[in-house]
Amino acid sequence: MVAHPASALGGTLLLSMVAAQVATGLHPQPIRLTSVVVLLLAAGALAFATAAHTFPRAVAAFGAVVATGYAAEWIGIRTGLPFGDYGYGDLLRPQLGGVPVIVALAWGGMGLAAHATAAAAAPGSRRGRIVLGALALTAWDLFLDPQMIRLNLWTWHDPGPYRGVPIGNFAGWLLVSLLVMALIDHIVADPAARSTGLVAIYTVMAVMETVGFAMVFDPPDPLVATAGGISMGLFALLAWRRGLRRRRDR
Repeated sequence: MVAHPASALGGTLLLSMVAAQVATGLHPQPIRLTSVVVLLLAAGALAFATAAHTFPRAVAAFGAVVATGYAAEWIGIRTGLPFGDYGYGDLLRPQLGGVPVIVALAWGGMGLAAHATAAAAAPGSRRGRIVLGALALTAWDLFLDPQMIRLNLWTWHDPGPYRGVPIGNFAGWLLVSLLVMALIDHIVADPAARSTGLVAIYTVMAVMETVGFAMVFDPPDPLVATAGGISMGLFALLAWRRGLRRRRDR
């Protein structure tokens, strides 16, 4: 079977994202490279989603998630809902209404990847896809928040017990992620369509973040490496295991 051109593009962008992540871990001032990683993540996710769902539907789903993520962040920094009382610094540019554009793009890229991971794990259940996808996306924040705090990209005004992150933040992430998953599931033509590329993005992100926090970042953080690695790794494992089982049963 000939690979879809968008899949080939997605693969190239995924490899570029890995290279940028490695450079980010080794660079003494990784802020610019962090933005590059997110741009490659978003572009790669959009390419793989195009191969799975067609370009118009992929763009519509990606755009809906970006808009939802931006709206949640815009409301969040003004009201403290749904994530808690926090604020962004000036390091991530450009910003719209105080929200870095790159943050909204990160919602879009990982939103598509988390939905595909859930679709691979529970293809026959819409409720299962939405709930698993929301949990998978929230699991990523176990890495994201500590890393952004470490880089001084945002600040919690009332620090919490998980590396300064309030527990209520994760409840807010789950709430927004449920909406994100429902939107994607509604927009794409075949919500259960398996996208190996998008699952690969989710898996690569889990592995790279785990290795980064365990061995690369200075100082290392075994707690975050363990919590994030186990959480994201579980969803990745469920997706790949179900995919291998379906191939075996054909």
